[in-house]
Amino acid sequence: MTHSSLNSPTFLTPVEYNQAKPLSRPSVLIGGAIAAAAIALIPAAALLAQGAPAPFTVVESGQGFGSLQAAVDAIGDGQGSIAIRSGTYRDCAVQKGGSVSYLASTAGDVVFDGGTCEGKAALVLRGQDANIAGIVFKNMAVPDANGAGIRLEKGNLTITQSWFLDSQQGILTANGMPSRIVIDRSTFSGLGTCEGAGGCAHSIYIGRVAHLRVTRSRFERGQGGHYVKSRAARTDVAASSFDDSAGNATNYMIDISNGSVGQITNNWFVQGRDKENYSAFIAVAPEGAENTSNGLVIAGNDARFVPGLSRNSAFVADWSGHNLTIEDNNIAAGLKRYEKR
Repeated sequence: MTHSSLNSPTFLTPVEYNQAKPLSRPSVLIGGAIAAAAIALIPAAALLAQGAPAPFTVVESGQGFGSLQAAVDAIGDGQGSIAIRSGTYRDCAVQKGGSVSYLASTAGDVVFDGGTCEGKAALVLRGQDANIAGIVFKNMAVPDANGAGIRLEKGNLTITQSWFLDSQQGILTANGMPSRIVIDRSTFSGLGTCEGAGGCAHSIYIGRVAHLRVTRSRFERGQGGHYVKSRAARTDVAASSFDDSAGNATNYMIDISNGSVGQITNNWFVQGRDKENYSAFIAVAPEGAENTSNGLVIAGNDARFVPGLSRNSAFVADWSGHNLTIEDNNIAAGLKRYEKR
């Protein structure tokens, strides 16, 4: 797989995948929510280009605020978009209700640097929905070693073209929610730690929710834990890259902790030298098969070690014992296609 293929993902259901002849590499179609978030950037950018003086502006009312929390509170239990002027901020906010979109005026030029609320994250989300587009979250650290760019405690979450950098954790969610989490065209770099008393933090740690979908995203330079740890009932990871070449004491690339249906398709994996655990790239139900994994598709992926590294590992390590579809993967010498554990 080349990185150019990341620009044109297609989605096949497991049934469609098994019926496809000849086999093509499937991935996940970007959901309508992502398209809506991208389109929403247009009015935000247009508004800010007109010289709105406040750093945070509620697009629908045109009212400006000096703090992110004030803008979030102005939307309250309603629905609205917050246009954020380019700049670096120590702001954080707790969203207690409603549906809020957080939109950078220019993707990559809005940076939330180190500010956290409730000792958790830059954004603590307890509303109905949250959409994030074009924002950089970096240097998030808190005493319990779970400092994140985003802490999702309720509702659905859509992220597009955003960056999570050099923090204890990128995204962390609560458990027991019927949430749908969609991540597209985003970068996770320099994240994770196993120094906290409560265990490891990860680039993405998704709790027991309904659905996680990650597409066209990049994971690199992990500093501990897993790159993607998911307890979701359905997990889709597609058209993404996992570059562990500069990782430090990392574990699995993808840990589906309690099993899951879905797809891991059309991804690129490189395992680095500095591993806490190099025994597998993808782990299925290592903490018990709470969810079924029957029909989970792992296909069309490219997996290898960094140049000059020779070791034995498993591409897929499976504790579930369920019926997985594992095929059409290009794996390096020393990698076992499948290992039952």
